[in-house]
Amino acid sequence: MKKFALVLGASGDIGHAICQSLAEDGWSIYVHYSNNQNAAQRLCEMLTENFPAQEFMLVQGDFSIVDGAELVAAQIFNVQAIVFANGQAHYSLLEDTTVEDMDALWRVHVQNPMRLTALLSGKLRKHEVSYVLFIGSIWGEAGSAGEALYATVKGAQHAFVKSYAKEAALSRIRVNAIAPGFINTSMNSHLIQEELQYILDDIPLGSIGQTKDVAEMVRFYLSGKADYVTGQIVRLNGGWYI
Repeated sequence: MKKFALVLGASGDIGHAICQSLAEDGWSIYVHYSNNQNAAQRLCEMLTENFPAQEFMLVQGDFSIVDGAELVAAQIFNVQAIVFANGQAHYSLLEDTTVEDMDALWRVHVQNPMRLTALLSGKLRKHEVSYVLFIGSIWGEAGSAGEALYATVKGAQHAFVKSYAKEAALSRIRVNAIAPGFINTSMNSHLIQEELQYILDDIPLGSIGQTKDVAEMVRFYLSGKADYVTGQIVRLNGGWYI
């Protein structure tokens, strides 16, 4: 039987890498996007060409709206793994952060992921082992000046992982998160060289992470080789925060 994974945020840099790694491991994938249909479509076509024995289907849903989770859930049939790699950054001082900003990030990172997990839990339980995996953030643990809102919603994701892992254990659902540090994505392309060097000087391994580093950790969690692990937040940050 084919095994199906839903990758939220597949059109982004990290989501794209995750889809590639999971496809190499034999997963069929629901390729989710919010607004960037062209990137998601290209990814679907590339995966279909390279892995013709598997299925790759586009799924659209905007998690910044209240019923985003319902829109996505209606497009999912059989699913054994959900990977939340979607999200958006927010840079501002707290005093400059609006209620609208708070509502949007809460829906994208917390409310709709929780709701989607609830809506698809029955489908996850049909499998002997199934997975819910969040791409969290170093800031969800360490905090970050100028990104208080983002750090808060990422911290909420981590708290959900720990709680839902206990709730879902009897249903054989493994719930974990990966908390990346600095990863080389377009989201970080705004940094000038001086700022980047400052970060590199603070990372013990002396290099920034690549999207493949995140994708390979996802591959491991969904490989069946880590099935005694649940409720964990694994740091993937080159020793930046220990």
